[in-house]
Amino acid sequence: MFLDLRVGALVEPITARRWEPDAIATEVARRIARFQRLGLARGDRVFMPFGNRLEFFAELLAIWRLGACAVPIDARLTAFEMATLVTAASPRLAVVDEATDPAVVAALTEAGVTHVLTTDTGDAEATAGLSQLDDDALILFTSGSTGAPKGVVHTHRSLRARWMALREQLGTAAFARTLCMLPTHFGHGLICNCLFPWLSGQDLYITPPFRPDIIMRLGALLDEHRITFMSSVPSVWRMALKMSRRPQAGSLRRVHVGSAPLSAHVWEEIRSWTGTRQVCNAYGITETGSWVAGLANADVAAEDGLVGEGWGAVIKVLRTSETDVPLDASAECAVGETGYVWLNTPALMKGYFQRDDLTAKAVIDGWFFTGDIGVLDARGRLSLRGRERDEINKGGMKIYPADVDAVVERFDKASDVCTFAIEDAMYGQIVGMAVVLADTSDATVRALHAWMQHHLAEPKMPSRWWAVAEIPRTSRGKINREAVRDACAAQTPLDMVRLLAAPSAP
Repeated sequence: MFLDLRVGALVEPITARRWEPDAIATEVARRIARFQRLGLARGDRVFMPFGNRLEFFAELLAIWRLGACAVPIDARLTAFEMATLVTAASPRLAVVDEATDPAVVAALTEAGVTHVLTTDTGDAEATAGLSQLDDDALILFTSGSTGAPKGVVHTHRSLRARWMALREQLGTAAFARTLCMLPTHFGHGLICNCLFPWLSGQDLYITPPFRPDIIMRLGALLDEHRITFMSSVPSVWRMALKMSRRPQAGSLRRVHVGSAPLSAHVWEEIRSWTGTRQVCNAYGITETGSWVAGLANADVAAEDGLVGEGWGAVIKVLRTSETDVPLDASAECAVGETGYVWLNTPALMKGYFQRDDLTAKAVIDGWFFTGDIGVLDARGRLSLRGRERDEINKGGMKIYPADVDAVVERFDKASDVCTFAIEDAMYGQIVGMAVVLADTSDATVRALHAWMQHHLAEPKMPSRWWAVAEIPRTSRGKINREAVRDACAAQTPLDMVRLLAAPSAP
């Protein structure tokens, strides 16, 4: 299917279910026969509103071998959101599991989409090999489930380009026993964390995503199954570092952290906890097949936001974010100059599904505008500073929320933080901050303020603070800064004037 003739084993460590390659071949063959009975044809789209279990991967291979396109869907979507995506993508079929919301199943039925239970296969087996390199393989919706959906379309050619680049840069030995705790409905979890190692013949261990009870026993899980590789997001690591014991077996050979810039402080904490220095901030964008840059050898000094070199990609940092004019060499930033990150890679998406208007806004002459802000050093290594839409413009001064977050993360009584823009009549925007603290005593808040004053330039200091119980994240583990800002707006901020004016306790 990919580079090796046989896939690796599939394992659910929580349920103890395991399929060896021969069993996987049988499960795929049964699903091919079932899809044929249902009339699935080349080019049809199949919704998959479930994931993170063995059957998901058998369904995926069966869909592909029939030349159809898989559309993994966030299992937490409502019936309304599912109906919106059905209207946008017109699936021929849907595969569900026992945990799929009955309201979602009803929405599929009402929209005229035939659904089948993933375990309902029958005993008949069939083979097929109809997919072509330029056939649509995946549609991954990154936004728009309540409005205008934006579905990233990857062909088999673009997916294989990503996997071949990763194999060339990273090899496969470190991925012998890979753990995925990420959702399988988006690029980071599916394309790279799961499919790259598994379709290279390595064993894949899959758990339900983002479950606190699993994160609490992460160290034991790594030891029990002698996991050699895992990838996750900063929010998972913040929980694991506080709640789970360290692994003792020393089996981990490589760790990736993605979906958000990684601070040097958290980077070193992860290294210490995992017992390996091969920890890297893997830069992944769904439109480029996820992991598009990182450090092949991650034994380097940790730096805030450091990513590394392109993996099967050329990286440029430009002064422009415009995609309606030809790119010019004069727009390239100098070494150390902050600008907009652009990528050129054979793993680039085919485009946004039936949204040529959106594709034209993101791609020009094969170059993809990421929306990220970054800088290249003299060695060509990329460091991220944040997202263009997250940038705070305070009286003409550009402030990157990730810079503030990285400082607060180092404060010993802060476990999570989100910095965001607040509209202001005088400055245009000022800096707001939501922070999760071990305690919200006056002394702790004053200590954090003093810490920030020592580490941040005055314009970067947050003007309004909110102490919150948690920072909400998307199903991909990312922070939506606008959503956090809106949630804070409904709450009373800390009275920083009073706290800073009050004398400290003796």
